[in-house]
Amino acid sequence: MTKYIAVDIGASSGRLMLSSLDEEGKMSLTEIHRFKNGFSETAGADRWQIQHLTTEILKGLAKVKAAGIEECYVGIDTWGVDYCLLDEAGELMEAPIAYRDKRTQDAMADFDEKMPLTELYQRTGIQLMNFNTVFQLLVEDKEKLAKASSLLLIPDYLGYVFTGNQVLEKTNASTMQLLNLTTRKIDSEILAALEVSEELFPPLVEPGSVLGELQQARFPEYDLPKATFITIASHDTASAVVGTPGAGEDWAYISSGTWSLMGAELKDGIATPAAYDANFTNEWGVAGSIRFLKNIMGMWLIQEVARMQDYQYSYAELADMAAKEAPYQQFVNVNDDRFLNPANMIEEFQAYCRETGQKVPETPGEIARCVYDNLALCYAVELKNLQAITGRKINKLHIVGGGSNNRLLNQLTADVCNITVEAGPGEATAIGNLVVQMVATSGFGDLASARKAMRDSFDLHTYEPSNPDAPAIVEEYETFLANQCQLARV
Repeated sequence: MTKYIAVDIGASSGRLMLSSLDEEGKMSLTEIHRFKNGFSETAGADRWQIQHLTTEILKGLAKVKAAGIEECYVGIDTWGVDYCLLDEAGELMEAPIAYRDKRTQDAMADFDEKMPLTELYQRTGIQLMNFNTVFQLLVEDKEKLAKASSLLLIPDYLGYVFTGNQVLEKTNASTMQLLNLTTRKIDSEILAALEVSEELFPPLVEPGSVLGELQQARFPEYDLPKATFITIASHDTASAVVGTPGAGEDWAYISSGTWSLMGAELKDGIATPAAYDANFTNEWGVAGSIRFLKNIMGMWLIQEVARMQDYQYSYAELADMAAKEAPYQQFVNVNDDRFLNPANMIEEFQAYCRETGQKVPETPGEIARCVYDNLALCYAVELKNLQAITGRKINKLHIVGGGSNNRLLNQLTADVCNITVEAGPGEATAIGNLVVQMVATSGFGDLASARKAMRDSFDLHTYEPSNPDAPAIVEEYETFLANQCQLARV
């Protein structure tokens, strides 16, 4: 059987997943190697330890070879927006800065003076977030940019390390907010506003393109398989959407991980004033599709809550404790920038509740309940926005990724969204990564047949609405958010 390896790296961890297709067309999925990831303050900025990632991928591929696999395909997905700069010799100039670094906190206002943010959105269709690549480039050291020969996003850089070939894969490149939604090319007017040359960027390629062979001779200390790298949908959300087992057009998704990405798969982008006001984004997907979605703060909130308690409780234990607490005791705008990277997430939630005159959560169960309730309520509001802007009636909500294992949050989401929720697969990103490799190498004929195989290959769980009071709670939450916005304007 042909063997496929998904290198799937998130903000806190990475892993190599092995897959093949059996005679019935079902996918297998086996974890080969897992490792930690994260950024740390280095040389005056929060930076990713990119050399650590290359080392761990090599360790994983060596395990593949040790398992008796002589030949395989490999695809790499990571988060978006962050980049590596290479010098004239093709060497990394410095460790890449992480998107949560505070260097871009005022960049949107500064860019608005060069090009109105409304025009930037109309050109790109990309959600305005201060850490997008366009704003990172605005504040980047100009001397460093002048010395750089090329810019590679994180998965493209990793692919370059292993194959020697430089590309910009389109699904991830769209997160830069530099690509024009209409022309599907890098926007020269935006580059002019940044004073950045288009020569900095390698050629754009479609997901499913062959990147090249692993240059084994460059890594003599490792016993590696013969590996062909495929440029899959290298933005992790793009891979997660590929790995969502939806059918037809009446479904939406939440890719639930460090971020919660809620959206729908469209044929054409929507960059209308309503989409701008709701801050929805038009990221590119496979086969020319558009991932029309909204970034929601996501499981980062509970990850930080757990970290602030020195991981005394597992995520499952926090969810169990939360389930025993009274629901909807606080309303919180979880997408407030104050929750992006606070010094202490627990104290930030408590301060928010104190400032808004609400009951302050104190116990681990109360804090976790506050997080889960308000994530679900945020999902409900954004699902309404999604349906209004797209004109689609959504009848099923697929929750995929690690957060799909959280039964409490799944049920809360079904209740407040008043919709059938289908949870799983939890490994949607890795599965989507693998599926693009399989389609590219004739393992599957197309994405529709691959999604059918997903339903046959992996366990899915259904949640139906069960709280008749939920619609009234959502209305109360929307009123709270509107009042907070009004106070902020005053």
